[in-house]
Amino acid sequence: MAESERPVSPGADESERAIEAALRPRTLDEFVGQHVVRDQLGLVLEAARARGANPDHVLLSGPPGLGKTTLSMIIAAELGAHLRVTSGPAIQHAGDLAAVLSSLDEGEVLFVDEIHRLARPVEEMLYVAMEDFRVDVMVGKGPGATAIPLSLPPFTVVGATTRAGLLPAPLRDRFGFTGHLDYYAPDELEQVLTRSARLLDIELTADAAAQIASRSRGTPRISNRLLRRVRDWAQVRGRGVGDLDAALAALKVYEVDERGLDRLDRAVLTALTVRFSGQPVGLTTLAAAVGEETDTIETVVEPFLLREGLISRTPRGRQATAAGYTHAGVAPSAWPLARGSGQLSMP
Repeated sequence: MAESERPVSPGADESERAIEAALRPRTLDEFVGQHVVRDQLGLVLEAARARGANPDHVLLSGPPGLGKTTLSMIIAAELGAHLRVTSGPAIQHAGDLAAVLSSLDEGEVLFVDEIHRLARPVEEMLYVAMEDFRVDVMVGKGPGATAIPLSLPPFTVVGATTRAGLLPAPLRDRFGFTGHLDYYAPDELEQVLTRSARLLDIELTADAAAQIASRSRGTPRISNRLLRRVRDWAQVRGRGVGDLDAALAALKVYEVDERGLDRLDRAVLTALTVRFSGQPVGLTTLAAAVGEETDTIETVVEPFLLREGLISRTPRGRQATAAGYTHAGVAPSAWPLARGSGQLSMP
């Protein structure tokens, strides 16, 4: 029977989704890494349980994929409360937020992802609700409009943001606890991979886990994604074991190099070092050169390349560093000469 004609069990997809959901830790004790935030948050939750009251509102900030959504689920689980999930882009009108808030039960946890993208009227309604547990519902229009205060049961807001600086001060100040999640160390990612491999029933060797972790950009979400690709390669072309050979082969197929750069990262680096001959490049021009949106370059590609020291941001635009030229395979003789403009010097 041909590969495409093989019957697929109706429950296979559901089983896979259930396994993927199981990769998320359920308690703070299971959560790997982020020791400072985890300890601080544990203290907040334990104190709230001891008082029999709701904890303070929680704001979690940090790059994507580090566990903000998972921590919101853990908060609800630790409190024995129901979790209501929404996001900033999904709530564009104050009436939408009023509908969500008025349907909350006492003690519920409201998780607002990308909270920095809330519209201004929504922000103003939310921070009043967070502080006074009430919303003012406008009835009618024009001079005859009347504000009717609506009391809300006590609840806890957990906000997640990748850009905490965009939150207005009145909203940010309503959060009693703010935690910033940092990138993971390779040994922490190896722990994440070992746990995920066990839950996915994958035999993963220690050297393969180390190789995947070193290319995961300090992000558990990427680690788990690469683990699944290694599993696929081992299942289809290998021996069904996630060993070092399978890991290296799979990472090569999916174009993830030894520093964790993927196709788009290398395209940006090549544009800076070769296409523009080392000249400073603006964000819009750079995005057009690699065929991507500016938001993708600014929020996904650029932070990693900056953290790795492969590019720099100057007042005139983005430029590759010496490490960037080396990683792009550009010979030192092709590096731009220093002319008092902050460009590279030849070694």
